[in-house]
Amino acid sequence: MSWRAEADGSVGQDTLAWYERIALGRPGAIVIEASGIRDIPSGPLLRISDDRFIEGLSRLVRAIRAASDGQTRVFIQIIDFLAIRRRPDPRRYFSDFLVLRDEHRKAMGTGDDTDVRARLAALPPEELREVLSASEWRDLNWGARERVTDIAQAAIRDLPLHLPGLFARAACRAEAAGCDGVELHYAHAYTMASFLSATNTRTDGWGGSLEGRVRLPVDVIRATRQAVGDGFSVGCRMLSDECIEGGTTVEEAIWIATRLGEAGLDFLSLSRGGKFDDAAQPKIGEAAYPYTGPSGYECIPHAISDERGPFGRNIEASRRIRSALRVAGLDLPVVCAGGVHSLDRAERMLRSDVCDIVGSARQFMADPDWLEKIRKGEGGCVRVCTYTNYCEGLDQKHKQVTCRLWDRERLDAPNVRLAADGKRRLECPVVTSGDQAVNDRRP
Repeated sequence: MSWRAEADGSVGQDTLAWYERIALGRPGAIVIEASGIRDIPSGPLLRISDDRFIEGLSRLVRAIRAASDGQTRVFIQIIDFLAIRRRPDPRRYFSDFLVLRDEHRKAMGTGDDTDVRARLAALPPEELREVLSASEWRDLNWGARERVTDIAQAAIRDLPLHLPGLFARAACRAEAAGCDGVELHYAHAYTMASFLSATNTRTDGWGGSLEGRVRLPVDVIRATRQAVGDGFSVGCRMLSDECIEGGTTVEEAIWIATRLGEAGLDFLSLSRGGKFDDAAQPKIGEAAYPYTGPSGYECIPHAISDERGPFGRNIEASRRIRSALRVAGLDLPVVCAGGVHSLDRAERMLRSDVCDIVGSARQFMADPDWLEKIRKGEGGCVRVCTYTNYCEGLDQKHKQVTCRLWDRERLDAPNVRLAADGKRRLECPVVTSGDQAVNDRRP
């Protein structure tokens, strides 16, 4: 996510300029970042949750088409997510947040709730863990987080009743805005991925077995497909492997992908990992971030890596899933993303039937013009992503995302837009041979 939306989630000049700059490089398609389908405050996250957002999204689509000379198709990723809270200060947790139970009172030997809270707060961690439930311990040490398995809460229990309509209406808005299609976000740590996950143990028919786990994602695809026109593409992004203990494996992902394809998908985009389940413990006052653990590394690999390196870690799983889809008689295009930073690698992936389309994010951030430069025979001046994950660090803090390869360059040039901190430029400078910035034009 670029974190450039206006405070209300609408498209503003920062968002327009960001995507115009990428479109100047004329990629085959741009998938506009994850946009929320529920009409709730979401900070600088794009939203597509109400008709009032259509006008701004229409401006964005037109800007992309103009900047790319009509060469770039425009999709938008639509997303649902559940609430997550920051890790609390322990004193606040025990004084304000913990809901006391009789087990707490019994363990502390008193019925006075003020005294119970004080005694709990004074316990050493090894004793406290024996008194708190598993969920209370997690809330204290990682921050409270809603899960699709919290079916005692009516809002969570009833998600399958509401989400198909929410996704379908969001897709209709994308169509009205002029997009070529939507990408339903079924990956990583978000709501739909959690329904698909092997960790979804719901016992109400919406989890547990593979059939139960895929039930809502299939309903969302069918509702969305029915709501939009035949010429409007409906695809989804899902995980080829959750990369967590007890999570969905490649073998299960093959079965899931086949069922989703049969439900009417026009394309399938594959990522991997990026789960809360193994995320690092956040600092007090910060929220857990699903790209800090081992599964997060598989999703956004770093230059400091294992013997496999950070490149192409999603290739083999994607190849297996695509092959299985073809055996099942499904010819929907498969997109593979993850650690792709060179044209040679992308072409090898296509030639060897890993996928039909190659997706890349960080390389386009490092150099939005890299494909255009290669087309013109200027491959030697492509800025190549160094996989330091500087951009990910900004994303984690919900700051405007930029690339360290260019964000401190020529800050005093005309028309340069600066980040909120005043220290970084927001768009990559246009460069030509010799890697010299020649202008800072925007369409």
